[in-house]
Amino acid sequence: MAKRSDSAADSLAHEIDGLFQLPLSDFTTTRNALAARLKKDDDSDGAARVKALSKPSMTAWVANQLYWRNRKAFERLLAAGDRFRQAQAAQLSGRAADMRGPLEERREALAELAQLASGMLRDAGHPASPATMRRIMTTLEALATYGKQAEGPQPGKLTTDVDPPGFEALAALVPQGGGRAGHKESRVIPFSQPKTQPAKGKSPGASDRLDADTRARRAEARAALRDAERMLADARKAAERARTAMQQAAARTKAAEKARVQMEAHMEKLVAEAETARQEARRIAAQAEDASQAAADAERAVTKAKAAVQDER
Repeated sequence: MAKRSDSAADSLAHEIDGLFQLPLSDFTTTRNALAARLKKDDDSDGAARVKALSKPSMTAWVANQLYWRNRKAFERLLAAGDRFRQAQAAQLSGRAADMRGPLEERREALAELAQLASGMLRDAGHPASPATMRRIMTTLEALATYGKQAEGPQPGKLTTDVDPPGFEALAALVPQGGGRAGHKESRVIPFSQPKTQPAKGKSPGASDRLDADTRARRAEARAALRDAERMLADARKAAERARTAMQQAAARTKAAEKARVQMEAHMEKLVAEAETARQEARRIAAQAEDASQAAADAERAVTKAKAAVQDER
Protein backbone atom coordinates (compact mmCIF):
# COMPACT_ATOMS: atom_id res chain seq x y z
CA MET A 1 0.00 0.00 0.00
CA ALA A 2 2.81 2.41 0.93
CA LYS A 3 4.49 1.78 -2.38
CA ARG A 4 1.27 2.49 -4.26
CA SER A 5 0.77 5.67 -2.19
CA ASP A 6 4.29 6.85 -3.09
CA SER A 7 3.54 6.20 -6.75
CA ALA A 8 0.31 8.20 -6.50
CA ALA A 9 2.17 11.05 -4.83
CA ASP A 10 4.79 11.02 -7.58
CA SER A 11 2.04 11.03 -10.21
CA LEU A 12 0.32 14.02 -8.59
CA ALA A 13 3.62 15.90 -8.32
CA HIS A 14 4.20 15.26 -12.02
CA GLU A 15 0.73 16.56 -12.89
CA ILE A 16 1.28 19.67 -10.78
CA ASP A 17 4.57 20.26 -12.61
CA GLY A 18 2.61 20.00 -15.84
CA LEU A 19 0.17 22.70 -14.70
CA PHE A 20 2.98 25.22 -14.39
CA GLN A 21 4.23 24.40 -17.89
CA LEU A 22 0.93 25.18 -19.61
CA PRO A 23 0.10 28.41 -21.43
CA LEU A 24 -1.04 30.87 -18.78
CA SER A 25 -4.56 31.05 -20.21
CA ASP A 26 -5.01 27.28 -19.69
CA PHE A 27 -3.89 27.16 -16.05
CA THR A 28 -7.17 27.74 -14.20
CA THR A 29 -9.32 25.44 -16.36
CA THR A 30 -6.80 22.60 -16.23
CA ARG A 31 -6.23 23.03 -12.47
CA ASN A 32 -9.97 22.88 -11.74
CA ALA A 33 -10.39 19.82 -13.97
CA LEU A 34 -7.52 18.04 -12.18
CA ALA A 35 -8.95 18.90 -8.75
CA ALA A 36 -12.37 17.61 -9.80
CA ARG A 37 -10.89 14.34 -11.06
CA LEU A 38 -8.93 13.82 -7.84
CA LYS A 39 -12.06 14.47 -5.78
CA LYS A 40 -13.99 11.99 -7.90
CA ASP A 41 -11.21 9.44 -7.24
CA ASP A 42 -11.68 10.00 -3.46
CA ASP A 43 -8.35 11.80 -3.17
CA SER A 44 -9.66 14.77 -1.16
CA ASP A 45 -6.19 15.76 0.07
CA GLY A 46 -4.81 15.87 -3.45
CA ALA A 47 -7.86 17.76 -4.70
CA ALA A 48 -7.49 20.37 -1.96
CA ARG A 49 -3.77 20.71 -2.69
CA VAL A 50 -4.40 21.29 -6.39
CA LYS A 51 -7.35 23.64 -5.82
CA ALA A 52 -5.16 25.79 -3.56
CA LEU A 53 -2.64 26.42 -6.35
CA SER A 54 -2.78 30.06 -7.45
CA LYS A 55 -2.58 31.11 -11.06
CA PRO A 56 0.87 32.66 -11.66
CA SER A 57 1.24 36.28 -12.59
CA MET A 58 2.48 36.91 -16.14
CA THR A 59 6.00 37.71 -14.95
CA ALA A 60 6.12 34.69 -12.61
CA TRP A 61 4.83 32.53 -15.49
CA VAL A 62 7.72 33.70 -17.70
CA ALA A 63 10.24 32.86 -14.94
CA ASN A 64 8.63 29.41 -14.65
CA GLN A 65 8.84 28.81 -18.41
CA LEU A 66 12.52 29.77 -18.40
CA TYR A 67 13.04 26.99 -15.85
CA TRP A 68 11.02 24.37 -17.74
CA ARG A 69 12.11 25.22 -21.28
CA ASN A 70 15.68 26.48 -20.82
CA ARG A 71 16.91 24.33 -17.97
CA LYS A 72 20.62 24.51 -18.86
CA ALA A 73 20.71 28.30 -18.80
CA PHE A 74 18.64 28.33 -15.61
CA GLU A 75 20.92 25.80 -13.92
CA ARG A 76 23.94 27.92 -14.85
CA LEU A 77 22.32 30.84 -13.05
CA LEU A 78 21.66 28.84 -9.88
CA ALA A 79 25.11 27.23 -9.96
CA ALA A 80 26.75 30.65 -10.29
CA GLY A 81 24.77 31.80 -7.24
CA ASP A 82 25.97 28.79 -5.24
CA ARG A 83 29.60 29.37 -6.26
CA PHE A 84 29.32 33.01 -5.25
CA ARG A 85 28.10 32.05 -1.75
CA GLN A 86 30.90 29.52 -1.43
CA ALA A 87 33.41 32.21 -2.35
CA GLN A 88 31.85 34.49 0.27
CA ALA A 89 32.17 31.76 2.88
CA ALA A 90 35.83 31.24 1.99
CA GLN A 91 36.60 34.94 2.30
CA LEU A 92 34.76 35.22 5.60
CA SER A 93 36.84 32.35 6.97
CA GLY A 94 40.05 34.06 5.89
CA ARG A 95 40.75 32.02 2.76
CA ALA A 96 41.42 33.50 -0.65
CA ALA A 97 38.54 33.13 -3.09
CA ASP A 98 37.57 34.40 -6.52
CA MET A 99 34.27 36.31 -6.25
CA ARG A 100 34.44 38.09 -9.58
CA GLY A 101 34.29 34.86 -11.57
CA PRO A 102 30.94 33.68 -10.16
CA LEU A 103 29.54 37.21 -10.45
CA GLU A 104 30.50 37.33 -14.13
CA GLU A 105 28.98 33.87 -14.71
CA ARG A 106 25.77 35.00 -13.04
CA ARG A 107 25.69 38.20 -15.08
CA GLU A 108 26.08 36.23 -18.33
CA ALA A 109 23.36 33.75 -17.31
CA LEU A 110 20.99 36.62 -16.46
CA ALA A 111 21.68 38.33 -19.79
CA GLU A 112 20.92 35.12 -21.69
CA LEU A 113 17.72 34.53 -19.74
CA ALA A 114 16.67 38.16 -20.29
CA GLN A 115 16.76 37.65 -24.06
CA LEU A 116 14.81 34.39 -23.76
CA ALA A 117 12.23 36.08 -21.52
CA SER A 118 11.74 38.88 -24.04
CA GLY A 119 11.07 36.30 -26.75
CA MET A 120 8.60 34.41 -24.55
CA LEU A 121 6.64 37.59 -23.86
CA ARG A 122 6.52 38.40 -27.56
CA ASP A 123 5.38 34.87 -28.47
CA ALA A 124 2.68 35.04 -25.79
CA GLY A 125 1.39 38.32 -27.20
CA HIS A 126 2.59 40.52 -24.33
CA PRO A 127 4.88 43.54 -24.72
CA ALA A 128 8.33 43.29 -23.15
CA SER A 129 7.95 46.65 -21.42
CA PRO A 130 10.75 47.93 -19.15
CA ALA A 131 8.54 47.43 -16.07
CA THR A 132 7.69 43.85 -17.03
CA MET A 133 11.30 42.94 -17.82
CA ARG A 134 12.41 44.59 -14.57
CA ARG A 135 10.08 42.39 -12.51
CA ILE A 136 11.25 39.26 -14.32
CA MET A 137 14.92 40.13 -13.85
CA THR A 138 14.36 40.92 -10.16
CA THR A 139 12.83 37.45 -9.71
CA LEU A 140 15.72 35.79 -11.56
CA GLU A 141 18.22 37.76 -9.48
CA ALA A 142 16.48 36.64 -6.30
CA LEU A 143 16.53 32.99 -7.44
CA ALA A 144 20.24 33.34 -8.22
CA THR A 145 20.83 34.67 -4.72
CA TYR A 146 19.03 31.72 -3.15
CA GLY A 147 20.66 29.31 -5.61
CA LYS A 148 19.82 25.68 -4.90
CA GLN A 149 19.12 26.23 -1.21
CA ALA A 150 16.17 24.15 -0.07
CA GLU A 151 14.85 27.15 1.89
CA GLY A 152 14.59 29.30 -1.23
CA PRO A 153 11.65 29.72 -3.63
CA GLN A 154 10.90 26.70 -5.81
CA PRO A 155 11.85 27.46 -9.44
CA GLY A 156 9.27 26.43 -12.01
CA LYS A 157 6.31 26.74 -9.63
CA LEU A 158 6.28 30.44 -8.81
CA THR A 159 2.94 32.18 -8.56
CA THR A 160 4.19 35.69 -7.80
CA ASP A 161 7.36 37.70 -8.32
CA VAL A 162 10.23 36.98 -5.92
CA ASP A 163 12.07 39.79 -4.16
CA PRO A 164 15.78 39.48 -3.37
CA PRO A 165 16.44 38.54 0.28
CA GLY A 166 17.15 41.35 2.71
CA PHE A 167 20.54 41.99 4.26
CA GLU A 168 20.11 39.64 7.22
CA ALA A 169 18.51 36.92 5.08
CA LEU A 170 21.30 37.28 2.52
CA ALA A 171 23.88 36.85 5.27
CA ALA A 172 22.07 33.74 6.51
CA LEU A 173 22.40 32.13 3.08
CA VAL A 174 26.21 32.29 3.20
CA PRO A 175 27.75 29.21 4.87
CA GLN A 176 30.21 29.95 7.66
CA GLY A 177 33.67 28.53 7.14
CA GLY A 178 36.41 27.69 9.55
CA GLY A 179 34.56 24.99 11.52
CA ARG A 180 36.50 22.45 13.56
CA ALA A 181 37.25 19.06 12.06
CA GLY A 182 34.50 16.60 12.74
CA HIS A 183 31.91 19.29 13.32
CA LYS A 184 29.27 20.33 10.81
CA GLU A 185 29.73 23.95 9.84
CA SER A 186 26.83 26.30 10.46
CA ARG A 187 25.11 27.76 7.39
CA VAL A 188 24.26 30.99 9.19
CA ILE A 189 26.68 33.86 9.69
CA PRO A 190 26.38 35.11 13.27
CA PHE A 191 25.95 38.88 13.19
CA SER A 192 26.92 39.78 16.75
CA GLN A 193 25.96 43.06 18.36
CA PRO A 194 28.90 45.43 18.74
CA LYS A 195 30.66 44.87 22.03
CA THR A 196 30.97 47.70 24.50
CA GLN A 197 34.45 48.98 25.09
CA PRO A 198 36.14 47.38 28.14
CA ALA A 199 36.63 49.50 31.21
CA LYS A 200 39.73 51.62 31.20
CA GLY A 201 42.73 49.71 32.29
CA LYS A 202 41.42 46.27 31.19
CA SER A 203 42.92 44.29 28.32
CA PRO A 204 40.87 44.91 25.13
CA GLY A 205 42.42 42.03 23.17
CA ALA A 206 39.63 39.44 22.85
CA SER A 207 36.82 42.01 22.57
CA ASP A 208 38.69 44.04 19.93
CA ARG A 209 39.37 40.94 17.88
CA LEU A 210 35.68 39.96 18.05
CA ASP A 211 34.62 43.44 16.99
CA ALA A 212 37.12 43.38 14.12
CA ASP A 213 35.85 39.99 12.92
CA THR A 214 32.24 41.19 13.09
CA ARG A 215 33.05 44.37 11.20
CA ALA A 216 34.99 42.39 8.59
CA ARG A 217 32.09 39.99 8.05
CA ARG A 218 29.62 42.82 7.76
CA ALA A 219 31.90 44.66 5.32
CA GLU A 220 32.24 41.52 3.20
CA ALA A 221 28.47 41.00 3.19
CA ARG A 222 27.91 44.65 2.22
CA ALA A 223 30.47 44.33 -0.57
CA ALA A 224 28.74 41.18 -1.79
CA LEU A 225 25.41 42.99 -1.75
CA ARG A 226 26.89 45.88 -3.75
CA ASP A 227 28.31 43.43 -6.29
CA ALA A 228 24.94 41.71 -6.56
CA GLU A 229 23.20 45.05 -7.06
CA ARG A 230 25.70 45.99 -9.79
CA MET A 231 25.12 42.65 -11.45
CA LEU A 232 21.36 43.20 -11.30
CA ALA A 233 21.82 46.61 -12.89
CA ASP A 234 23.89 45.01 -15.67
CA ALA A 235 21.20 42.39 -16.22
CA ARG A 236 18.52 45.06 -16.41
CA LYS A 237 20.59 46.97 -18.94
CA ALA A 238 20.96 43.77 -20.97
CA ALA A 239 17.20 43.28 -20.79
CA GLU A 240 16.66 46.86 -21.96
CA ARG A 241 19.09 46.32 -24.85
CA ALA A 242 17.23 43.13 -25.78
CA ARG A 243 13.92 45.01 -25.67
CA THR A 244 15.35 47.79 -27.85
CA ALA A 245 16.72 45.26 -30.33
CA MET A 246 13.34 43.55 -30.41
CA GLN A 247 11.58 46.87 -31.11
CA GLN A 248 14.06 47.67 -33.87
CA ALA A 249 13.55 44.22 -35.41
CA ALA A 250 9.79 44.70 -35.18
CA ALA A 251 10.11 48.09 -36.90
CA ARG A 252 12.22 46.56 -39.68
CA THR A 253 9.69 43.75 -40.08
CA LYS A 254 6.86 46.28 -40.29
CA ALA A 255 8.74 48.32 -42.91
CA ALA A 256 9.51 45.20 -44.94
CA GLU A 257 5.87 44.11 -44.75
CA LYS A 258 4.76 47.56 -45.91
CA ALA A 259 7.23 47.42 -48.80
CA ARG A 260 5.97 43.93 -49.70
CA VAL A 261 2.36 45.12 -49.73
CA GLN A 262 3.29 48.11 -51.89
CA MET A 263 5.25 45.88 -54.25
CA GLU A 264 2.34 43.46 -54.53
CA ALA A 265 -0.05 46.35 -55.25
CA HIS A 266 2.35 47.66 -57.88
CA MET A 267 2.64 44.22 -59.43
CA GLU A 268 -1.14 43.86 -59.51
CA LYS A 269 -1.36 47.22 -61.27
CA LEU A 270 1.28 46.18 -63.82
CA VAL A 271 -0.50 42.88 -64.43
CA ALA A 272 -3.79 44.74 -65.00
CA GLU A 273 -2.10 47.20 -67.36
CA ALA A 274 -0.47 44.33 -69.27
CA GLU A 275 -3.83 42.59 -69.61
CA THR A 276 -5.41 45.82 -70.88
CA ALA A 277 -2.56 46.20 -73.39
CA ARG A 278 -3.03 42.61 -74.57
CA GLN A 279 -6.75 43.18 -75.08
CA GLU A 280 -6.06 46.43 -76.97
CA ALA A 281 -3.50 44.62 -79.12
CA ARG A 282 -6.02 41.90 -79.93
CA ARG A 283 -8.64 44.54 -80.82
CA ILE A 284 -6.20 46.38 -83.10
CA ALA A 285 -5.12 43.09 -84.68
CA ALA A 286 -8.76 42.26 -85.39
CA GLN A 287 -9.30 45.69 -86.90
CA ALA A 288 -6.16 45.29 -89.02
CA GLU A 289 -7.38 41.89 -90.21
CA ASP A 290 -10.77 43.37 -91.09
CA ALA A 291 -9.09 46.23 -92.96
CA SER A 292 -6.88 43.80 -94.83
CA GLN A 293 -9.91 41.74 -95.83
CA ALA A 294 -11.74 44.87 -96.96
CA ALA A 295 -8.74 45.91 -99.04
CA ALA A 296 -8.61 42.48 -100.66
CA ASP A 297 -12.33 42.64 -101.41
CA ALA A 298 -11.96 46.12 -102.86
CA GLU A 299 -9.06 45.00 -105.02
CA ARG A 300 -11.11 42.11 -106.40
CA ALA A 301 -14.00 44.49 -107.10
CA VAL A 302 -11.67 46.84 -109.02
CA THR A 303 -10.30 43.96 -111.03
CA LYS A 304 -13.79 42.77 -111.85
CA ALA A 305 -14.87 46.28 -112.84
CA LYS A 306 -11.88 46.68 -115.12
CA ALA A 307 -12.72 43.38 -116.80
CA ALA A 308 -16.31 44.50 -117.38
CA VAL A 309 -15.14 47.78 -118.93
CA GLN A 310 -12.81 45.87 -121.21
CA ASP A 311 -15.62 43.59 -122.39
CA GLU A 312 -17.76 46.58 -123.27
CA ARG A 313 -15.17 47.81 -125.69
